Amino acid sequence: MPREVFGPDYQFLQRSELLTYEEITRLARIFIGQGVEKLRLTGGEPLVRANLDRLIAMLSALPGLRDLTLTTNGSLLRSQAQRLRDAGLQRITVSLDSLDNDVFRAMNDANVDVETVLDGIAAAQEAGLHPIKVNAVVKRGLNDDTIVDLARHFHETDVIVRFIEFMDVGTTNGWELQHVVPASEIAERIDAEMPIEPASPNYRGEVAKRWRYQDGGGEIGIISSITQPFCGDCTRARLSPEGELYTCLFGARGHDFRSWLRSKATDPEIGEFLASVWRIRDDRYSEIRSENTTSLPRVEMSHIGG
Repeated sequence: MPREVFGPDYQFLQRSELLTYEEITRLARIFIGQGVEKLRLTGGEPLVRANLDRLIAMLSALPGLRDLTLTTNGSLLRSQAQRLRDAGLQRITVSLDSLDNDVFRAMNDANVDVETVLDGIAAAQEAGLHPIKVNAVVKRGLNDDTIVDLARHFHETDVIVRFIEFMDVGTTNGWELQHVVPASEIAERIDAEMPIEPASPNYRGEVAKRWRYQDGGGEIGIISSITQPFCGDCTRARLSPEGELYTCLFGARGHDFRSWLRSKATDPEIGEFLASVWRIRDDRYSEIRSENTTSLPRVEMSHIGG
């Protein structure tokens, strides 16, 4: 979240505007009733939310939920990892764009150093969160010369690094096409140092293309939404803190579920509204990206997660 926007004087949402944990759990139950099997808590930074382990315990108890995971910057992970695991969190994804502290700070604009994040990853391993994934956004001229070091650091561990093409999410990250390092180039750079080969996807709609090390030292993933968009197989919906549902990461408009939750609507009625939203979606931003679309308004990733 850019400091120049979200500084000390920024007026954040009132607590009454945020969904309560009970409302989130109710909506999650309705989603599961519509076929959803996986829930991910994202941010902003989800670990700054008070008593997050209580929400995790509520969600993990929902019948039919197959996978409960969380994405974090790792800054608070050492103090919370075991509590999150005990509450029912199954696995975790940590954002880490580089092992170089100066590069890392330039990428994430946070008062966190690499050592803190690595210690958080170690805490997650100790707590039994598995598998652990590391997300690294690759931006040409900033951290692309450090991606092999990142891959090498987690080679022969149970941590899966996923390299992500720099995306034009929101309107504040200064995205330009010239800053994108294509997935093919990322794979070539790593392959030149540590040979890799393609691996089959774990499921249809998996956003990262899997590559495994030929020496058996684990795997990496590469997410290529710029050069090889996968809109046709997208199965993700995103819920904002105040209950707006977005059917695309690059969406400009959400669908208001908070009003439904705070009305006298029944679960079946809310479920029908959800089904109607999902049936008509035709999001194809990554496939139609052009000079005519990159300037369109878009929700910020810090608002709806990745």
